[in-house]
Amino acid sequence: MDVRSNTNRTLVVGVDVGGTNTDSVLLDIAKSSADAVLASHKAPTTSNVTLSVHTSLEALLSKSAAKPADVTALAVGTTHFLNAIIEKDTSRVEKVAVLRLASHSFSRGTPPFADWPPALEKIIHGHSAIIPGGCNIDGTLIGPVDEAAVREQASIIKSKGIRNVVVVGIGCATDDKYHQEDVVCDWLRVELGDNVNIILSHDIAGPGLLARENASILNASIMNFAQRTIRAFIGAIRRIGLQCPLYLTSNVGHLLPFSEAMRAPIKVFSSGATNSIRGAAFLARSSISEGGSIVIDIGGTTCDVGYLLRNGYPRLAKTYADLAGVKVNLEMPSVESIGLGGGSILHVADSGYVAVGPDSVGHALTSKALCFGGDVATATDVAVASGTDIGSGKVSLPGTTVAKANGRIKRMLEDCIDRVKLSPEPCKVILVGGGSILCPKVLAGVSEVVLPEHAGVANAIGAAIAKVFGGAEKIIKGTGVQEGIQEVKARAVQNAVSHGGYANSAVVLHEEVSGVPYTTNQTLIKVEVACVADHERMHAEMSHASIPDELVDQVLYEETKKYDIQSSSEDETTDGEAELSKYIPTVTDEGEWILSKTDLRFLAIGCYILGCGGGGSPYAPFLHTRQLLLEGDNIRIRRMEDLKDDDVMPPVCSIGTPAVSIERPGGDDVLYAMQAMEKDMDVKFNHLVAIEIGGANGVGTLVWASTRYYDMPVVDGDMMGRAYPNFEMVSQYVHGSSINELLPVILCSGSGEKVTIPAPQPDVATASLQIRDACVGMGSAAGACGPPINGKSMRDIGIPNTFSQAWRLGRAVAIAQQTGNIVDVPRALAAAAGGEKSAKVLFQGKIRSVKSTLTTTAHSLGEVIVERLAEGEMETDVDKIGEGLVQIAVPFMNENLVVKGTMEDGSEKILATIPDLIFLLDTSTGEAVGVQEYRYGLKVTVMIMAPYPLWASQRALEVAGPSAFSLPYEYQTALEYTRPVSVIDEFRRRV
Repeated sequence: MDVRSNTNRTLVVGVDVGGTNTDSVLLDIAKSSADAVLASHKAPTTSNVTLSVHTSLEALLSKSAAKPADVTALAVGTTHFLNAIIEKDTSRVEKVAVLRLASHSFSRGTPPFADWPPALEKIIHGHSAIIPGGCNIDGTLIGPVDEAAVREQASIIKSKGIRNVVVVGIGCATDDKYHQEDVVCDWLRVELGDNVNIILSHDIAGPGLLARENASILNASIMNFAQRTIRAFIGAIRRIGLQCPLYLTSNVGHLLPFSEAMRAPIKVFSSGATNSIRGAAFLARSSISEGGSIVIDIGGTTCDVGYLLRNGYPRLAKTYADLAGVKVNLEMPSVESIGLGGGSILHVADSGYVAVGPDSVGHALTSKALCFGGDVATATDVAVASGTDIGSGKVSLPGTTVAKANGRIKRMLEDCIDRVKLSPEPCKVILVGGGSILCPKVLAGVSEVVLPEHAGVANAIGAAIAKVFGGAEKIIKGTGVQEGIQEVKARAVQNAVSHGGYANSAVVLHEEVSGVPYTTNQTLIKVEVACVADHERMHAEMSHASIPDELVDQVLYEETKKYDIQSSSEDETTDGEAELSKYIPTVTDEGEWILSKTDLRFLAIGCYILGCGGGGSPYAPFLHTRQLLLEGDNIRIRRMEDLKDDDVMPPVCSIGTPAVSIERPGGDDVLYAMQAMEKDMDVKFNHLVAIEIGGANGVGTLVWASTRYYDMPVVDGDMMGRAYPNFEMVSQYVHGSSINELLPVILCSGSGEKVTIPAPQPDVATASLQIRDACVGMGSAAGACGPPINGKSMRDIGIPNTFSQAWRLGRAVAIAQQTGNIVDVPRALAAAAGGEKSAKVLFQGKIRSVKSTLTTTAHSLGEVIVERLAEGEMETDVDKIGEGLVQIAVPFMNENLVVKGTMEDGSEKILATIPDLIFLLDTSTGEAVGVQEYRYGLKVTVMIMAPYPLWASQRALEVAGPSAFSLPYEYQTALEYTRPVSVIDEFRRRV
């Protein structure tokens, strides 16, 4: 934290309140590295965080000659607010009302709280409603806000006595014209008064409707408690005699003035890991490698491993974060955490196997550990038995146990480092935290381990050196990108000034200029800056804050927590399923499979596997279909063989960019396309066909067949048997002779726009271009419906039992997850696919590199490299499959196309090509990994599965084989297709 004031004072205090200890430092920021630390203090964290901070500050100042008046600023990092939510403490967590602005049925299938753990939802969900409004991601209007609807909802909220309201509008991040969330806030304020907290989602997080909404709800639920706590912090400052401003440190290492932290406490939820990384940067600045370094922070219970960039800040996560089981899209450090700390308990099995953690004695280390006279063997005792001088007693552990425990600790740290590294090159590690004695001096893949002075309080140092952050972004249409960069930079600086920074001290941390997918001539500009804090201005603001005098004079008390809900049974499983291996689906005497929530879970997992890396995540349609069942609707599936010749069914799917689907989920676009096709073709549908079983469309098709909409069966079959990137790659086209057999195609936006791609078209390329242009014109997402086919045609050209296949694959994974036997997933999947002749593991290893670009047709094009595990990393027989291979490469275009193996002698071998189904599984979950989720260090299993025999025909290979993707390979396979056993045939009730 830099200081600029007329008095030229340079002393700042940093405090980090952890789950085990509260650390504090007095820093002279005129000095650098360890020389800047004038005093430090570490003490156990009590149940009253304010008391812990107060006591720590008094002890810290007593160790220094500095007077309270000499301190220019105090920065505090704490996980206290997050802990209240994790603990489901109803004395601190409050009810929230949610108003979502979404016209034209967008997001209706995934209402607020749709993906929350039941116990937490029960505590926080006070009221929710979806009302008119919303914008597209390009800023155009979906629908205007409705003042009458807002005032009606305000009346309901008021009657329920709810004091926290969240307003979340679709597309609010790019709503520069209508400012819908702000308009609604003004109307609510008039109705509800000034004593109700109103949180606007665009102030909390970025694009991604459900995740942004979730973050805003969590923020609102803890807001009053956070305000009480921060006011009490200010009271503690006054009691001690400090005359300086209070800041809280954010999740990404910046200062939040106390007033902003009161409005957005969620932004400090996970500041601990960031503070440690920032502190490491300050203490070991000269040791940071040119490309960055790894920081390992070992505490009393857990170990956090993150990547420190050269600019002194942590690398941020690119995907969603999980807070208390709730998916959010906050900016968070990319940190891997494991249950390894000084208090981790040592476990020795009868077989001699030794495990360390994840359970821990925590802050009771000094009374329970062997080295302190206790009776619990901990990781610290292993360090003492290895020669470290800690504690008051001797530690007697068998030498073999100590060696195995040290080996286990070493592997745990090496695995964690691998998941954080950006490349396979040896990296430098900076070690911090009170448990740093556990880390060996030599680690695989590490060039040097650096332990700086004062490493034990690096987290508090990170808090003390933080700066004020500012950020801005804008989409520029057409030319003028350079002018746009200057405009966005100026807005970022102004944003930092509004948060307490000096404008003339701004340093650009990040500048990004990139094209917008699925659009033409549009550029996204994003700028982030850091500024020196204006402490005098912030202190003046705090001095005028309304803090009751009793907070200054009162004797601080222990907090009383209240737990109204026993969550153990409610949150054990997603839907409270019994033993999954004994689950029997419901199939009627008439041969209709009536889906349950368990079936949907199996289908979602299985469809993602059949996506072969593409097809999009089934997560949102899974939530939609599950919500339909929760609200009393039914979804049913029927065999292809039971179709009558004159049954009429349309093939359907959703198309478009993922950027739209995460911000504008659901909507009735497919429904409108179906209705338009019925009208134009003068037919009546009585069944529904999925074009693509793989990915999101497999589960998404089920929505429109439900009793909520068409109330008709979905056919147990599709047109691909997997996911493919192009619309002509369907069995109907393979069996046909012209692209016009797939036309007309009707596209609908869900908000009133309709485009028909008619027959005839001269070729595939022309038809594809028209479909893409129409989709872009609808906001880069649309529902599509092809010409209906009859029952006889579907029996002739359809790929049978693909929903049954997805169900069986998903069930295999879910059972392994429930029984804790993830290592068995590859074998179980092969069995579900028909045995080893139909599916097999090619390789298991960790991702070494990923190359990916976006083509002009908006396809993800690239290659992922998976390298063999080192001998010491191999833990199962699956790790050893692929003997003689050093690595494999998997090129992809939305879906995985080829598996190329590199042998020990450097030669290359083609192991599989499309149309074989090639998919990667996350070894920690057993679930599929999409191409957008490929990242360095992820341990994966590479499997292949036989395609439906049609795809091996000469005609099909021309349409969707290697040559269709300009690959110089001939399709060859040793796999044999096994027709999936119909769920209906297996479980149909027999009279």
